[in-house]
Amino acid sequence: RGAGTMGELTGKVAAITGGGNGIGRATAVRFAEEGATGVVVADLLDDAAAETVTLVEAAGGAASAVHLDATSRTDNQAMVDAAVDRFGRLDVVVTAAGISTPDYRSGDQEVARKTMMSALDNLGTPWVPLLDLSADDFQRVLDVNLTGTLLALQASAAHMVASSTKGSIITLASILAKHADGPLPYNVSKAGVWMLTKVAARSLAPTGIRVNAIGPGYIDTNMTAMFGEVEGVLDVFLTQIPMGRLGTPVEVADTAVFLASERSSYFTGEILHPDGGFYTE
Repeated sequence: RGAGTMGELTGKVAAITGGGNGIGRATAVRFAEEGATGVVVADLLDDAAAETVTLVEAAGGAASAVHLDATSRTDNQAMVDAAVDRFGRLDVVVTAAGISTPDYRSGDQEVARKTMMSALDNLGTPWVPLLDLSADDFQRVLDVNLTGTLLALQASAAHMVASSTKGSIITLASILAKHADGPLPYNVSKAGVWMLTKVAARSLAPTGIRVNAIGPGYIDTNMTAMFGEVEGVLDVFLTQIPMGRLGTPVEVADTAVFLASERSSYFTGEILHPDGGFYTE
């Protein structure tokens, strides 16, 4: 539809961490299509963020790109400031920035390939990854996924409280927040995001700010591209999904549209799972 038309998010301004790729990018574009006044695209990868801005503008919206190290309090505050300085307000924040492994970098398929091969090598000895995990590697994933979510939430909620904005904060957890089958640091970080979401929702409910999580299943993004690196691996994952396919970033973005809109006005402290039926067992 584009900004200026009557969509689900007409008049709202959003900021999206990890907006340069995958779910973050799809969400930025969908927000523009639903009439958002402006979108701030925050990402560590400046070129990717700039590409998302171009896509948002092509969808009829307005956008700005800002550099974001998710672990930086200063960068998260700068993201909020960018929204207010250009668009005059901030109504919605989506925390899509995240890493699956300590050395993960979106689009780096060599790292993804090494991760997959390591996981396959350890299938018969599942205790090895636990016992060999370094504290630094564990901390790195938590710093980005969990502390990064906290910093984005604090910066955005502080502005919303000060400006009496009844905003919507949407965190990105995962099905692995509740399912102990995956890289340990990632699972723990996403479980932490889910609990952070619930605590923040209770704390902020009196202000009118809603905080909800999205827990995607297996989605076709750079992070899951490694599934196709080894023959048969993707099929193993698909057997866990009753719908028999990976989800798309747009399907997750549509969930974010719902949580950002007034249609979810009585939702807070919830987690929605676009997962193809993963949790039907």
